[in-house]
Parts: sequence; C-alpha cells; structure tokens
Amino acid sequence: MQGIFGAVRSCQETLKAAILQHSHGRGKIFTFGGTTSSSPEQLKGLENVTVAEVLMTKGEEKTGSWLWCRTNDAVIDAVKNMAKNNIGSLVVLKPGEEHLAGIITERDYTRKIVAQGRSPIYTTVGEIMTDKQDKLITVTSDTNVLQAMQLMTENQIRHIPVIDGKIVGMISIVDVVRAVVHEQSGELKRLNEFIKGDYY
Repeated sequence: MQGIFGAVRSCQETLKAAILQHSHGRGKIFTFGGTTSSSPEQLKGLENVTVAEVLMTKGEEKTGSWLWCRTNDAVIDAVKNMAKNNIGSLVVLKPGEEHLAGIITERDYTRKIVAQGRSPIYTTVGEIMTDKQDKLITVTSDTNVLQAMQLMTENQIRHIPVIDGKIVGMISIVDVVRAVVHEQSGELKRLNEFIKGDYY
C-alpha cells in the first residue's frame, strides 16, 4: 500500500511538471486542485476527493443492515454475513443500540478463531473484534481520500468505518484505489487533451 500511495504522489508531480513545461510561455491554462482553470470542467484533484464521494460510487451497497453485527452475535453468523455479501469486515454495534463498539474482519476470524482452534459457534463477536477503545480507526464522510489511504497504509488495515455521529458506511482499500485510478485517469486524459491542443 505504501507503494500505491507513493506512486499516486509521483504521478501527480509528474503531471504537474509536464503541464508547467508544456505551457511555458503560453500563460496559465489550468492548475490541479481546481484553483484556476480555463477548461470547460473544473479540475478536482485527489486532494479534494472525499470519502463521501467514494461512498456515492458504491451506490446502494454503501449502507444496510448487512454492514454490521452486534457484540453478542456468534462469530459464525458474522462470517456467514461477510461471505454472503462478499465483504471483508463488519461494523460491530452494541446490543440494542446504534453506538459503535468495534469492527470484525476476516483477519480477526483467521487469527483469533482458526489459528487458536476456537469455535466460531460458541465465540461471540465481542470477544474477537477490534475494540473501539483499543485501536479502531474511523473516518468521517468529509475526510480526504488521500488521508484515508494514508491511514490504511500506516495502520496496515484494509477497511475503515465511516462515522458521522452514526454509521454512514464502510470503505475498503479497493474503494480508495478505484477512486485514485479514476481521478488519475481523468488527469491523464486532461493532460493528453491539453498537449493535443484541445483546450485552445
């Protein structure tokens, strides 16, 4: 993941340098981040893409009761829920409440159930989850996508709950990488159009 983060930054710097070199002597055509632009569309840049926008691309799959479980649920039920919905983690809520208690991931299941020979039928989610007080990392919907990627990289995690007072959704490293690839493709397309003279 560190390599992805570095590659994104490197690609952005290369694009900026290429634009500055190409536009030397022609006046400022546009800059990244949407500050100045004479192109038809304002340029957004990864610095301005938020987690909320990433969630919007997920559509209906971003929220739902399948996204969470309760601390008193059996681990087997949580794992079946993940498998059924093809997801790698669930937000864990306290019984009868909508307050966040933690997160359970495939990694928790592998390390704390399979590797230790415990029964997923008789073990509760609360016994193996990553606890909120422990080291649960969350973001808000207005968090920058690059900040979310950095959090994932630094903490070696693949899923982050999105909390705006209550659970809004969940993003994964796959969602973040898709957003980065989409934005970088757009920047490359704009650079290509600029070089070909489509902005004149």
